[in-house]
Amino acid sequence: AFAKADFMKYLMAMEEKSTHPIAKAIMEYKAEGADYDATEVTEIAGKGLKGTVNGKTVLVGNKALMTSNAIDVPSETDSIVESIVMVGIDGKFAGYVTIADELKEDAHQAIKEIRASGIIKIIMLSGDKDSITQQVAKELGIDWAKGGLLPEDKLNEVEKLKAQPGTKVAFIGDGINDAPVLAASDVGIAMGGLGSDVAIETADVIIQNDQPSKIARAIKIGRSTRSIVWQNIVLAFGVKIIVLILGAGGLATMWEAVFADVGVALLAILNAVRLQKMKWD
Repeated sequence: AFAKADFMKYLMAMEEKSTHPIAKAIMEYKAEGADYDATEVTEIAGKGLKGTVNGKTVLVGNKALMTSNAIDVPSETDSIVESIVMVGIDGKFAGYVTIADELKEDAHQAIKEIRASGIIKIIMLSGDKDSITQQVAKELGIDWAKGGLLPEDKLNEVEKLKAQPGTKVAFIGDGINDAPVLAASDVGIAMGGLGSDVAIETADVIIQNDQPSKIARAIKIGRSTRSIVWQNIVLAFGVKIIVLILGAGGLATMWEAVFADVGVALLAILNAVRLQKMKWD
């Protein structure tokens, strides 16, 4: 048996090595006395962490991590709705802490704006308990949700969506477990603040301030940029074709040719500069 303060030191020593949002929440707890140090910490995808603290083998993660290491978990944990972080020390169950999920301040606004931007279907895929996932999805008005997923499960779900004709999938994630899905989706979006380095490096788009409402803004910026690109393409080809026709008829001089080359390039640049003055709020 471990005293509460000693138990938390083992847990915090491990979580200090993790970039997961739950780890950051646990690190806000202040334990009394000297801190412990964790070594040889490895992250087990979709399950948790394994390492050594004070010469003891410590496992920190979900129930799947405990059972895969032959550690018996009390049945009472099955009825807990909140997220649970379980701790195993030297092959024995040491205890657990519960984490209450809290929606980001702009979560409702983000879903509303994403729908307004023309996104047809919003889906939530989570490694958290399915009960928590369904509760959050209902509160936010998300179309469909599934919880209790390992990284390969998320990947399978995204592959199923991509297989549907005419479907483009944008996936938003922040953890190392989301990296495979970010790579497989048509557009991978990572949260730059809390996101792991692997997720950030894999993603196509990075939301630096971790505000979900910025996703809709990124969509608007992307559409505006695409519009400018097409305007420039049409402008360049249009002017060149006109000058070619005039040249064939002997009506275009060298100056018209210079304008069709350098002048059009300058006009395209000036047109693109308009993006800096656009407002997407």
